[in-house]
Amino acid sequence: MIHPTALIDPAARLADDVEIGPFTVVGPDVEIGPGSRIGPHVVIKGPTVLGARTRIFQFASVGEDCQDKKYNGEPTRLVMGDDNVVREGVTLHRGTIQDRGETTIGSRNLFMAYVHVGHDCVIGSDCILANQVTLAGHVKMGDFAIIGGLSAVHQFCHFGTHAMAGGGSIITKDTPAFVMINGNPAQVHGLNLVGLKRRGFSRDALKALGEAYKLVYRQGLTVDQALVEIRRRFQAVETEAFAASIEASTRGIVR
Repeated sequence: MIHPTALIDPAARLADDVEIGPFTVVGPDVEIGPGSRIGPHVVIKGPTVLGARTRIFQFASVGEDCQDKKYNGEPTRLVMGDDNVVREGVTLHRGTIQDRGETTIGSRNLFMAYVHVGHDCVIGSDCILANQVTLAGHVKMGDFAIIGGLSAVHQFCHFGTHAMAGGGSIITKDTPAFVMINGNPAQVHGLNLVGLKRRGFSRDALKALGEAYKLVYRQGLTVDQALVEIRRRFQAVETEAFAASIEASTRGIVR
C-alpha cells in the first residue's frame, strides 16, 4: 500500500489502508484518514489532518508553510474533512497565528489542477474550485460554492453559499449567497438559478430569492434599506440566508 520510494516520517499517523505512491513525502504531525489514496510526488507537511477517503494527485503540496511574510514557523494547522479530491499541482497552505492558526476545509470538495488555497482560509463542503483558482489568505467560502477557472479572490473576502463565479473573475468584494458573478472586476449577473434548481430548491424558494435579489440590486435602495425590506416581506430560510450573507460583509458586496 506504501511504495518503497515514499518517505513517511515515523511520527505520521496513517490509517492501515492508506495508499501512498512513489516518491511522496509525508512529514511528522500528519494524520491521514482511512480509505485515502495519495499519488506519486506529493508532499504533505504538518500539522495537517486529512479526513477519510482523501484523494490527492501527483505534485500537490498540502500543509506547507504559508507565504505570509509575518509567518515565523509557528505550528499552525491545515484540517480537511472527508472525501476531498485534490488534483495535480494544488497547493494548500496552513494558517497563521495572526488569524485562526488554521486553514479549514470541509468535505466533498473538488480542487482542480493548480488551485491555490492561502493561509487561514475557511472552505465549506461540496465546493468546486476549477483549474488555477487562487484564494488569497483569510478567504471564506460557503457550502456548494463554485469558482470558475483562472479566477482570483482577494484576501478577507467572503464567497457565499450556493454562489458561483464565472471563469477569469477577479473578486475583490464579498459575494452574497445564491448569486452568480463574473468579470474583472466581478459584477453580479443574477441568481445562480441553474445550480439552485439542480440542488432541489423549491419554486417558492426561488421566487422569494428572486424578489429579494431585486430589492438589493434593482430597486435603488441602500443595502440597509434592502435588508429591512427583505426581512419585512419574507420569512423564508433562503431569504434570511441571503440577507445574513450581505449583513456579514466586511468589504462591501459585489454589485
